[in-house]
Amino acid sequence: MRRITVTLLTALLLAPLAALDVTDVAKPNVVFIIADDLGWGDLRCYGNPVIDTPALDELAKAGIRFTDHYSPSPLCAPARAGFLTGRFNHRTGAVDVPSNRGLDRIDLAEKTFGDYFRHAGYATALIGKWHNGAYSEDYLPHRRGFDLFFGFPNGGQDYQKWNLLRNDLEVPSDGRYLTDALNDEAIRFIRSQQSKPFALWLAHHAPHSPLQAPEALVQKYQQRLGKDADKAVAITYAMIEAMDMGLARVFQTLKDEGLWGNTMIVFTSDNGPVLRRDAKFGSQMRFNGLFSGEKQSVLEGGIRVPCIVAWPGHLPAGRVESVPVHGCDWLPTLYSATGAGVPEGAKPLDGLNLLPLLRGQPTRALTARPFQFQRNRYAPVRHANASIRQGRWKLVWPGNEASLKKDSGRDNPSYLRGIVMPHWQMPLDRQLDPPSTAPQPPPRLYDLQTDPAEKTDLAASHPQMVRALAQKHDLWFDEVTADWQRSRANIVAQDQAYWKNRTAPDPTALFKDHWQWKAAPAGIDPTSADPLKIFQGFWSNDPADK
Repeated sequence: MRRITVTLLTALLLAPLAALDVTDVAKPNVVFIIADDLGWGDLRCYGNPVIDTPALDELAKAGIRFTDHYSPSPLCAPARAGFLTGRFNHRTGAVDVPSNRGLDRIDLAEKTFGDYFRHAGYATALIGKWHNGAYSEDYLPHRRGFDLFFGFPNGGQDYQKWNLLRNDLEVPSDGRYLTDALNDEAIRFIRSQQSKPFALWLAHHAPHSPLQAPEALVQKYQQRLGKDADKAVAITYAMIEAMDMGLARVFQTLKDEGLWGNTMIVFTSDNGPVLRRDAKFGSQMRFNGLFSGEKQSVLEGGIRVPCIVAWPGHLPAGRVESVPVHGCDWLPTLYSATGAGVPEGAKPLDGLNLLPLLRGQPTRALTARPFQFQRNRYAPVRHANASIRQGRWKLVWPGNEASLKKDSGRDNPSYLRGIVMPHWQMPLDRQLDPPSTAPQPPPRLYDLQTDPAEKTDLAASHPQMVRALAQKHDLWFDEVTADWQRSRANIVAQDQAYWKNRTAPDPTALFKDHWQWKAAPAGIDPTSADPLKIFQGFWSNDPADK
């Protein structure tokens, strides 16, 4: 497995400036926009015939649209960890979404997008969804390299009755739609930067649940889709268009402030779409290209996501790029244009600098590399919901139910409370069940060139390819899992030290209205049962229990 030394990493980051012949140009501003659960087929410029996304379509015309862009993971928190650090998410500690177990956290030893650009002399901001460390102030974005955090640390948020943070200050809902509030803050941040370049991470919540959108847009899509369509799809499209309308204002602000030609913009998504049934509004099944799978799956529909990059005047406009690229590539790519050295303590990056590819000069390092993915609940399991792509070939291990099942009764109370309540601090549920040892289903081999929908398994007819790809994946898995174990130990140790001399809240009171009694064993009476005895993993302040 490739491990780049920090010295070599510095050379990789600095080299592209000379190649671009822009050594005398001001450091470019950076705007990285990441949507939430937005699929490959959720934009008009990706072939969706129903939705209107004119701002992002125009961005694609002004820059480069990728057809084969991969998220680091098919799930939110681990995907964001990869984007934020330029490193495979396992290495960082983030392998799942339950914040109550700290499985969304990025180890404090890791450097983030904010750390890098602050080191380069940039003003830095993270606006929107974080989901890479909650319940401990040490893990919040404004202590991870970002000068400004305006958003929410939880995995979800109400779009109307939101509760946000401005660094440590609670910001209650003021009546604006959440998407508008985030775009408004992005505009305010851009306008406030007069003395130095800025790096903005704009993490929109749309179109992640809860499904909520401006009613006029919902009605527009209900009429467009017809009476037989599920309302869930109409709301989802309305949420995406509302985001696009706000991004049009952000882009216009860059133009009005004279910054458009000196700003690198990337738009992408954290993972594929949710296509299953919403409990309230019906099926979310909709156009997603030719691909199989959805959020949580390592099939193409779960990991291949939209990506547009534009740097007007510096990168070609209107280009469609089919070379596969990875979400971990964006940190080294964007940072390379600053000309700055790496921060002290920076670890080797897994992503590669895409600037040669963006300029139309792909290298073998970019075109021949394998892409590996693996995602299941709680602790990594070999050959469970895992895949590797190299060139046209992709090997997929579908995973068994035991490795993918979520303990919602234990994991969901904190998430549900975080949707409607301000952020709070609490200890982690530090115990993890051991990884599943149940036999995994055999791998399936697909030829993405002829079968992008991953319908025809060719494993039996190409055993040598199966063995070659499996060997590469196993070497990668062993390395990143060892790093995850180290990061996990650091995260648990930090939490133990953090709460050593602090008084934890009472979980019975904290989650009074959020216990998942439907996930309790049969026959349990929620009016009389002690939730701490039904749902394991929650701390107790009773001295007798310590």
